Amino acid sequence: MNKKILVLGGTGAMGVYLIPKLRARGYEVTCVSLDDVKSDDSGLTYIKGNAKDDEMRAKLLEPGWDCVVDFMLYHTDEFRRIYKDFLEKTEQYVYLSTYRIYADEEHPIRESSPRLLDVSKDEEFMNSDDYALYKARGEDMLKASGYDNWTIIRPAITYSKRRFQLVTLEADLVVARAMKGKKLVLPEAALEVQSTMSWAGDVAEMIARLCCNKKALGETFTVSTSEHNRWGDVAAIYHDLIGLEYVPATVDDFIRVWIGDGDTRFGRYQLCYDRLFDRIMDNSKILEFTGMKQSELTTLRDGLARELSALPKNFVWNDHPANARMDAYIANK
Repeated sequence: MNKKILVLGGTGAMGVYLIPKLRARGYEVTCVSLDDVKSDDSGLTYIKGNAKDDEMRAKLLEPGWDCVVDFMLYHTDEFRRIYKDFLEKTEQYVYLSTYRIYADEEHPIRESSPRLLDVSKDEEFMNSDDYALYKARGEDMLKASGYDNWTIIRPAITYSKRRFQLVTLEADLVVARAMKGKKLVLPEAALEVQSTMSWAGDVAEMIARLCCNKKALGETFTVSTSEHNRWGDVAAIYHDLIGLEYVPATVDDFIRVWIGDGDTRFGRYQLCYDRLFDRIMDNSKILEFTGMKQSELTTLRDGLARELSALPKNFVWNDHPANARMDAYIANK
């Protein structure tokens, strides 16, 4: 009998590559997302709905699963309320954490490297429920649960179909402005900082090899490439591929342009507690476990070229609120 896998939030950046890889391995897959997707594959079922809804989640988990891959985002209190539901209803629960949990105290970064949750002295930050913190708190809940049927995955920045990043900016600014011949505003402090960006297809292959694998239970894996590039070099790759140009700014000016008025704390946390940290990853554990090789992984230039060339020629990005602020900032330089 084929193993059955439930993927929550499976039409996102990693899920779109993971699902065909799971099917290729013979698993029966059910994918839940807010997107309306049809399948002509008898072994693949799409369900449209909100997997964070309590009633829907209870119905989804009731049959029991060989593996649940969970790409959903849960703040600390929300995950505390529901995490045992997953552990009780599946043979393996794959929890999406993040490389953003890591502090800037050890290079290269490996699974045992210090986490911000454990070492940060920033009281305001530690009292928040920032992404890097609630993911780490979720890890701790699983480890203290008394169950050992979890697998924690920590992706680095992952680019994919219609998802392209540069420092903290996403495709609706990075690609959209480049295609219109408009410059970006970037924080000058980030340009010399080392970043790690992995192609979603490679990360999906890593995750697929962890699914339904008993040796992965109770283990934590950084799922990423070990290739690293200065943010300035990443910008240069975008320049070569789509003509992107940028104007450097101070951190404060960049945050004001990017986020605008109001509470800028979480944007500042993402920038100052991740994108301004050197992110040089040691992926030896996941490579050894899966039998993959770094030489087989897609380089950043090749991966971005592939995904950017696959964009529909007439694709229209939503107008990001920062567009007008960037235009005004650049006009005044």
